[in-house]
Amino acid sequence: MKKLSREKKKARLMAKAEKLIDELLEWDDKTKRPNLTQIEDIVLELRKQMSEAMAETILEGQEGKVFVPGPKCAKCGKEMRYKGEHGGQVESRAGTLDVERGYYWCPNCEEGVFPPG
Repeated sequence: MKKLSREKKKARLMAKAEKLIDELLEWDDKTKRPNLTQIEDIVLELRKQMSEAMAETILEGQEGKVFVPGPKCAKCGKEMRYKGEHGGQVESRAGTLDVERGYYWCPNCEEGVFPPG
C-alpha cells in the first residue's frame, strides 16, 4: 500500500474531527439539561474515537507495513513465507485500532506472525 502524504493524512483527520464535532453538537441539541457525567461520557467517547483514528492514520505508514523478506520462525528458526496482507485489531492505549499488515506463516510449525512483532 502506498504511504499517505501529509496532506492526505491531515485531510482524513480533519474530516474525522469534523464528523465527531457534528456528533457532539447533535447530542447537545437533543439532550436537555445534561449533567456533568453525561457531558463527560460523550466527550470521552468522542475523544476515544479521535484517538483511534489518529493512531490508525499514523500506524499505516510505519515500517511494519512494508514487506519484510523472510523473517525466521521463533520456534524452529526456518524462513517464514509471506502470505499477503491480513487485517486485524490491536488493543492500544489509544483504543482499538484496525490494522492491516504483512502476514508470514511457517509451514513447518504452522505458526503465523505480523512483523515487526
